[in-house]
Amino acid sequence: MHSVSVPAHQFSRYAETYLQTETRERNRALLDSLQSACRSYTRVVLRLRAQAEAEARAAAITAAQSSPTSPARGRGLPSVRSTTSVNSAASPKKEKAAFSRSTSRAPSPTSSHGHSYHAYHARTPSTAPGAPTGGGPALHSPLFRIRRAPLLQVFVPSPEGDWLSDASVLACERELRRAGVGHVLRPGDVVWDAAVGDEGNMGRMVWDGGYLIDLDYSYSRAGDLPRYLPTLAFPPSYFHRVVRTMGAGNPVCHIDVAPWGEEIAANLQLIQDRVRTETPQGGHHMVVRWVHRSSFTLRPPAHGKPLRLQIPRDVGIGPGPGPGGAWFVDPGWYGTVVVEAEGTNEGLADLQARCRGAFPPRALGVAASLSPERAAREAAQRGVFRILREKSRPGEIWIRTVTSKERLLPP
Repeated sequence: MHSVSVPAHQFSRYAETYLQTETRERNRALLDSLQSACRSYTRVVLRLRAQAEAEARAAAITAAQSSPTSPARGRGLPSVRSTTSVNSAASPKKEKAAFSRSTSRAPSPTSSHGHSYHAYHARTPSTAPGAPTGGGPALHSPLFRIRRAPLLQVFVPSPEGDWLSDASVLACERELRRAGVGHVLRPGDVVWDAAVGDEGNMGRMVWDGGYLIDLDYSYSRAGDLPRYLPTLAFPPSYFHRVVRTMGAGNPVCHIDVAPWGEEIAANLQLIQDRVRTETPQGGHHMVVRWVHRSSFTLRPPAHGKPLRLQIPRDVGIGPGPGPGGAWFVDPGWYGTVVVEAEGTNEGLADLQARCRGAFPPRALGVAASLSPERAAREAAQRGVFRILREKSRPGEIWIRTVTSKERLLPP
């Protein structure tokens, strides 16, 4: 494949050569060749996604048929199969070794009420948006990983430079239609205009179900996911290494925690935390700080029905991957979600405002009268968090509030 064999930085050089006025018509054949290569690459990646998900579904069905549960001996857990015979019983040592991975890590610093859901998540295969997965052998490819966002390619030289204009974005959408993949695109698919370059997230956009939308540069120079995409609809690591992050690698996410406000208020604690920080000279120190920490639980619904997300009407997002365009909570979020805020009065007030009515009115103070524009900006700010990758694990996701002090662009 031409698009795979050509280095990423070479695409931008070809685009610069084409945009030269005196050689544009002469290099028309080169432009057509690169656009065709990117369209073929996009078709192959989406075909790999369909193949990987089909294999995962088949593996899940096979595992369900060949591994019946044994309530008397295994307490509802799948029985461990022998490698020599399906009728021979597994020894207790093998059973203990098979289930020892979930308890090999250190205990969570949070309350113990989330441990049962951690165990449930470890036994239950979570599914990608719109596609169930299961255990067993699956497709391995450097172009696509299951439960990760695909990185699709188009080649549209941009006369405006690194920042794509509206005309260039529309041209990227036309390239997707020319590739014939419009009917298999899903919300959350990342599209990269290879002609712009490969530095950071240059030229990367996200498909929202109807259109390509730009990344949000309010809190990072590299860009983060736009607030129009509900974070809970995707696995916590869905965009990892596809939408690149700066610094510690903790991406910005947008979550409305108000539905779990009462649980957050009940579990709220002010504690001391030790953080490892780096000095300008390259050394590291352990710093003690105060943080407000709480948690809430996303419980799997009964009868296997997904949890539906309530999307505000003014968001303007496209249809979701569910039936009828609905948006659902991804099973990767089931379990405990730990919420951290600054250990100051301002941090506490910000967390209380995010919970909307879960705290007593006297704790919120007297709210000043705000204009409708400012009220809308503050409402959008209340849903901004960062996923703490170094603390998160399956069944226990850590998030930290992002305040207006971290904002780079004016509201």
